[in-house]
Amino acid sequence: MSADASPLRTHLRHHRTSRGWSQAQLGGLAEITRQSYAAIEAGRSVPSTEVALRLARALGLEVEEIFELSDREPTGISAMAVGQMPRDGDRVRMARVGGRRVAVSLEAAGAPAQILADGVVGSVASDGTVRVHPFPARPERVDLVVAGCDPAMGLVRELLRQEHGVELLWVPMGSRSALEALASGRVHLAGVHLPDPEGGEYNDSWVRRLVPRPTTRIRFATWEQCLALAPGNPLRVSGLEDLVRPGLRFLNREEGAGARILLEMRLQELGVPLEQVPGFLETAARGHQAVGEAIAAGAADAGVAIRSICNSRGLDAVTLAWEPYDLVVPDDLLDLPAMELLLSTLRRPLLRRQVGALGGYDVTRMGELR
Repeated sequence: MSADASPLRTHLRHHRTSRGWSQAQLGGLAEITRQSYAAIEAGRSVPSTEVALRLARALGLEVEEIFELSDREPTGISAMAVGQMPRDGDRVRMARVGGRRVAVSLEAAGAPAQILADGVVGSVASDGTVRVHPFPARPERVDLVVAGCDPAMGLVRELLRQEHGVELLWVPMGSRSALEALASGRVHLAGVHLPDPEGGEYNDSWVRRLVPRPTTRIRFATWEQCLALAPGNPLRVSGLEDLVRPGLRFLNREEGAGARILLEMRLQELGVPLEQVPGFLETAARGHQAVGEAIAAGAADAGVAIRSICNSRGLDAVTLAWEPYDLVVPDDLLDLPAMELLLSTLRRPLLRRQVGALGGYDVTRMGELR
């Protein structure tokens, strides 16, 4: 059968070369000869169902990601959304977490335009399922999906890519939402810094309550959580008690964010009603960076953010607490090759120096397991 007459369009060559494999290597993994594989890749032969499944298994993909009917437009790939719900037309990156395919909107995640996408969203269902129209040529597949609010995860991503060829996708979200995404099988790791309202240790009770499977905690760092203030502190705010001043514009974090939970606990300890803080109930910034950007731009007078964000934006800061920031991983994912490389990277002096240089991080226990 000629390539023009083949009823299938194949993306085998892209997936094979992106992994650095020869035709003989992929053919061997699928238990077919190099000649048979070459004919399928070139479109001269249509694989049987068994061979198509073997090829998909060898590549760690599903059959529809490799083959599609050539006489019709692609119908798209189904995936579960992670993080903020994407919109039609959003660029997305896709990954597999266990047996589930997930999709992250690069626009909703605030990712820079230079990050390559796997495709665009064609439709969004009410249950969080999206249909993605994939690009014929796609970037390296994602190995790890991490949800959390620490912007230093970008340093981890770069080091993993440069030294090990591991692709890490960071999905910005608050700690409670990150644990919920982990519990539903949509991410490999969740970054958390959640104080125990009953006075226990950080993160423990939240993990036990929200994640119904055995997990391990990996210490990333202990960081300095601050009350972030405008440069020069023009309103002379010295502590949380000053947030009730009339006219002060406070920018809160979203529900479930560790920063918001810490602030609520501290205000209650001081006997300050939450509704007396201007903006506390009406605002909800997504992430430490959003808080820092708003205060630096003059759109808010105060908020809660980590010290490194205050440093990068030239903001004044009042220390609220030193908190452990942990990465939570299900025990059944610890043996993934990419997870082992992540642990190795976390224990490298190079990464510790890079993160420590941001300010407000104690990295002496980075990479320790619990």
